[in-house]
Amino acid sequence: MIPIHGRRLGRTLPVALALAAMLGACTTSTDQSSADTRPPAAQATRLGQVTVPGQGPDGAIPRLVRQVQPSVVSVATGNGEGSGVVWSDDGVIVTNEHVVRGAQQAEVSFASGQRSAARVLAVDAVTDLAVLRTERKGLPPARFANRQAVVGELALAMGNPLGFENSVTAGIISGLNREIPGSAQQGQSLVDLVQTDAAISPGNSGGALVAADGTILGINEAYIPPNAGAVSIGFAIPAPTVTSVVKQLLENGRARHAYAGLTPVTLTPEIAEQFGIGRTTGAIVVRVAPGAPADRAGIQPGDVIVAADGREVRTAEDFLAVLRAKKPGDQLELTVVRNGQERRVTLKLAERPS
Repeated sequence: MIPIHGRRLGRTLPVALALAAMLGACTTSTDQSSADTRPPAAQATRLGQVTVPGQGPDGAIPRLVRQVQPSVVSVATGNGEGSGVVWSDDGVIVTNEHVVRGAQQAEVSFASGQRSAARVLAVDAVTDLAVLRTERKGLPPARFANRQAVVGELALAMGNPLGFENSVTAGIISGLNREIPGSAQQGQSLVDLVQTDAAISPGNSGGALVAADGTILGINEAYIPPNAGAVSIGFAIPAPTVTSVVKQLLENGRARHAYAGLTPVTLTPEIAEQFGIGRTTGAIVVRVAPGAPADRAGIQPGDVIVAADGREVRTAEDFLAVLRAKKPGDQLELTVVRNGQERRVTLKLAERPS
């Protein structure tokens, strides 16, 4: 299980593995006889068969940074600092819900150095998104991608890690549809995320994950820290999710989510042994809300969910990822194990209560 250290730590969402820190020493040797003696401007870094030319002030990445940086801001409340992205020219900013949790007011700092007061318009804890409105108008809105990211494409993480404003790190998209095991038990579940190796640090939360064409691929949300043995494993909320939720927040003040009315916990060998369950993977139901869809479908505490809509469920996050893709009114077919017997049940999902 991967426990999450507090969402408010350093205004980001660090994730720590429940493993001993595996810190290895790295040594570098230099063979002077094989050193590249060409002038610096002519040198290039070779990755397999791909040649990446040196990035001068007029290179592609510096141009991309200059294009997007005015749309990335710092967001501060009385409890800490994070990042944000300009949504519209009338002063609307997108950030993470955990960056402004509990606050009604914030201060926004722009790439130009100017600052502006802002108020929190609406938040959605399910997707960890929030919208603010600043007093400043005429802002340069970012362009959010209307597509999913592609594994291997360029990704820049832009934000304000540890208070270092206007910081940029570069990498690629490392994976899609990621779920962070254990997050459902530590707070809001972290599912359906974009993974990147562009370095993300405390304070990057709410900042931009940028594609090579300058569009926003996602809003940075979490990372696994080095003391957990990780090297550049960060996560962002994908742009299509951001666009859908932000539009709902601006129009209705809230976002609609499907609701099953059950609380899942990842089944572990220890839990299985304690309760005499004859399997060690799945999501065990620990609570069913009276009158909720799960209750009406006959789900009981102690049932182990092993599949959802035909997709294997090995963790609570697996179940929540399937649920996240549903809308109120949709049906959800579950395969559950009770007393060693499998059975299939169908839920008609409701709207998540506010």
